[in-house]
Parts: sequence; structure tokens; C-alpha cells
Amino acid sequence: MSIFNAFNASASALTANRLRMDVISSNMANANTTRATINENGEYEPYRRKMVNIEPTDKSFQSFLQKAQNKSTNPTTGVRVTRIVEDEEPFKLVYDPTHPDANEEGYVLMPNVDPLKEMVDLMSATRSYEANITALNASKSMLMKALEIGR
Repeated sequence: MSIFNAFNASASALTANRLRMDVISSNMANANTTRATINENGEYEPYRRKMVNIEPTDKSFQSFLQKAQNKSTNPTTGVRVTRIVEDEEPFKLVYDPTHPDANEEGYVLMPNVDPLKEMVDLMSATRSYEANITALNASKSMLMKALEIGR
């Protein structure tokens, strides 16, 4: 086991949470974008909310068993972003007959971005980021104390 495993785990989580915050910021910035993509019919579609999937780097039972027995051949720890997916929730219909993208009845398809949900996700990502900085600083402090003992 390497003394830097804690650093590696915290660093991977910091990177993943930074990406989460970037995707959430993109969602908030496009909360009113009605012409984000063109569908297969050649019509514009509103922006679709995106989400980040995060998984452990190594999630097999065998790897956890080997780590518990200190026989691990793969010292990687932490998390990784597996993909960025689009939320399949339907778009919102808003009545605004003066909008340039309104249909014949006066309704406009708006993005499926809920600012309240995005703010909750942003707070969660921020707290996770802060927790990993705290863990990184604690690991650094322990290593510094270990070096002081060797003086």
C-alpha cells in the first residue's frame, strides 16, 4: 500500500466533482435555450439537462477482498467519471404566443432544467469538493508529522 493512496483518492474525487460543477453550470446557463440541437426531423429542440455518472475506480468484489487482505496488485483508488448522460425528462410547455419558437397554439418547448434541482446538485458537488480538500489536507498533515518524527 502506498502512502499516496489517500492523495490519489482525493485527487480523483476533486476532478470528478469539478466536472460535476462544470456540467451543472452549463445546465444553468442553458436553462432558457430553446434552440440547442436539431432533431432527426430537422426541427430545433431545447437544451436537455445533462448529468455526470461517477463510479468507483475498481468495483469488483475480488479487488476489495484483495485490498482487505493486503494482497492488492492494483493500488488505484478513488472514483472516475464514466459518462455524461442527458436527462430523459420531458421538456416543459410554456404558454408564450409572442416567443419566436411558439407553436400554433402559442406554446413553447422549454428545457427540462429545474434551477432549484441544479442548485441542490451544485451545493452537493461543492460540499463533496470541500470534503475532499479537507481529506487531502489531513493526509498532507499526517505525512508532514511523519517526516518530523524522522528528524
